[in-house]
Amino acid sequence: MTSSADDTVAALASGAGRAGVAVVRISGSRVPEIAAALIGGLPSPRQARVCAFVDADGVAIDRGVALYFAAPASFTGEHVLELQGHGSPVLVDMLLARLLELGVRLAEAGEFSRRAFINDKLSLDQAEAIADTIDAGSSAAARAAMRSLEGVFSREVNALVEALIELRVYTEGAIDFPDEDDIDFLGDGEIERRLNAIRQRLETLRGQAAQGASLREGLRLVILGAPNVGKSSLLNRLARRDTAIVTDIAGTTRDVLHEQLSIDGLPLTLVDTAGLRETADPIEAEGVRRAKAEIEHADHVLLVVDDTSGLGCDEQALLAEIGNRCPVTVVANKIDLSGAPAGLRRGQDYEHIGVSATTGAGFDALAAHLKQAAGMNEDATPAFVARRRHLDALSRADAALEIGHERLVVDAAGELLAEELRTAQNALGEITGAFTSDDLLGAIFSSFCIGK
Repeated sequence: MTSSADDTVAALASGAGRAGVAVVRISGSRVPEIAAALIGGLPSPRQARVCAFVDADGVAIDRGVALYFAAPASFTGEHVLELQGHGSPVLVDMLLARLLELGVRLAEAGEFSRRAFINDKLSLDQAEAIADTIDAGSSAAARAAMRSLEGVFSREVNALVEALIELRVYTEGAIDFPDEDDIDFLGDGEIERRLNAIRQRLETLRGQAAQGASLREGLRLVILGAPNVGKSSLLNRLARRDTAIVTDIAGTTRDVLHEQLSIDGLPLTLVDTAGLRETADPIEAEGVRRAKAEIEHADHVLLVVDDTSGLGCDEQALLAEIGNRCPVTVVANKIDLSGAPAGLRRGQDYEHIGVSATTGAGFDALAAHLKQAAGMNEDATPAFVARRRHLDALSRADAALEIGHERLVVDAAGELLAEELRTAQNALGEITGAFTSDDLLGAIFSSFCIGK
C-alpha cells in the first residue's frame, strides 16, 4: 500500500513484547467506520468504554477499553481511537491484522507526531521533544525535554522572530520613506539599538541551547597532555576498566582511543590521545597530529598535567592554541605524589581539579564538574533540550545578524540589513517548523519510535 497523509494509520503505542496492557493507536478520517466494524461504534469522546474487539465473523479477538478523541481535539488533530487490551504479542498481532483487513495502514516511525506537527498541534521542536523525553538518560534531561514539549524553547524562538519582524518593518519603513520629517531613521541609533538587543537575546538562547544539547547528546571529552602525565590512567579510572594500555614508557598511546560511558545518566565519549611532544618517530608524530585534530570535534578538553611540575610552557602554548574553540579543564594528576588536596581549585585562569588516577582521589569532584559542564545541575531547572540542528540554525541566525550589523554601521545600507534580518528569521523558523522541507521532516521523524 502506498503511504499517504490521508491514510488512516495504526500502531502499537505501548512497548513491544509481553506486558500487562497493550495500547493500539488508530488515527485518521476513517476512525468512525473502523470503530463501527471493530467495537460496534464510537464511544463518547474522552469517555472510556469496556468492549470486545471483534474479527470479521464477530468473534472476540480481545476485550478491553476503548477511548475516542474527536478531531481536532486529539494528539494528531485527527480522529483518534485508542484500544487498551491485554499485553499478549499474539493478541496484538491479531488486532493489527484485523485493522489491516479494514483498510488501515501500519504507521511509519514518528508518523503520529508528524501528523500532529502538520495539523499545528505541535511545533517541530516540540515534536522532537517527544522523542527526547522517551530517550532521556537522566532526570535533568527528562525535565529539560518536558519543558521543550511544553513549548519553552519554541516560545523563546517565536519571541525572537516577532522582534525580527518588528525590526524588519521599521527598517523597511526607513528605506521607503528616507526623508520623512527630515529624520535619518537609519542613522538615528534606534535600529542599531534594537538589533543589538535581539543579538543579545539570541546569544543567551544559544547558550541555553548548547546546554540543552549537552544534556541530550552528552559530551565529547578529549584528553590531551604530555607523555606520562596519566591520560590513559585517567581514561581507565573514569571508564572503571582497563581500556588503555598504561606503562612508564613515554609514547605508549600512539592512536586515538574512544570509550563510551555515562556518569549518572550523562552520556560521555572519552577520547584518549597520544602524548603531545616533538618526536622523530613518524608513527608517534602522526598520533600527535591526530590528537590536536581532535580539538576541532571536542565539546570539552581535559588537559592533564603532572601536579608535581604543573603547567609548563608546552601546556601554556596548547591552551593558547585551543583559545575559545571549546571549554578546557586542567586536570592536575598525581596529587598522591604532590601532596596537594583533591578537588576543584579556585583562582586559576582555567578551572583546575586535583586528582589521583592511582588512588581515585578527586574523581567525585571531576564527575560533578563534568555534569555541571553539561547542564546537569540537580539544584537548577534546566531550560530545555536542544539538538545539533537547532544549534546550527541559531548559529546561522547569529551570523546573519552580525553581517547585518556591519551593513548598517559600516555601509549604512538598509536594504542589505533587511535581507540579513530575513535570513535570520528564516533560520529561526527552521527550529519551529515555520520554514522546513519534506527531506528534513523525513530525517527527523524517521528516528522516532513506531507508535509516536
